[in-house]
Amino acid sequence: MLNLVLFGPPGAGKGTQSAFLVDRYELIHLSTGDLFRYNIKNATELGVLAKSYIDKGQLVPDSVTISMLEAAVNENPNAKGFIFDGFPRTNAQAQALDAFLQGRGSAITSMIALEVNEDELKERLAERAKTSGRADDANPEVIQNRIDVYNKETAPVKDYYEAQGKYRGVDGVGSIEEITARLTDIIDSF
Repeated sequence: MLNLVLFGPPGAGKGTQSAFLVDRYELIHLSTGDLFRYNIKNATELGVLAKSYIDKGQLVPDSVTISMLEAAVNENPNAKGFIFDGFPRTNAQAQALDAFLQGRGSAITSMIALEVNEDELKERLAERAKTSGRADDANPEVIQNRIDVYNKETAPVKDYYEAQGKYRGVDGVGSIEEITARLTDIIDSF
């Protein structure tokens, strides 16, 4: 089973690249943002719980996020593998994901990080604001805050996978096709 953590800061191209990798390797794409929206919209038990935190301006606890992710994995028992996008964001989440997958007789194959410099990220996010209408990408202060939060809180998860020999960095600058080729070269080597 091929289980990938697709990693990188906001604007690195995780969503764009996930679409290509899902098709090529017949994987299930699990985005925590999509899972939250689905569960909240459908008022599932986990969605109602998550919404109660979000409505108070609080972070959704790891246990709720992990439960949503586990439910999504369990809904796909015949999957050839998964791309985890936006998860794990903390070492505690990475440890919980490892424990869950180990219980299923599986593991993370690799964390592949799209490495993009900050100036390029800011340009991409500003462009995305124009083309997708995402208000959070239009404000330079919000963009900088999202990058800062990533660097402070999420980037350390790299060390967790690096210690396991599972981290692979990929140059995330270039055409979409060039970046896809770099990713597939790494994945094909597993």
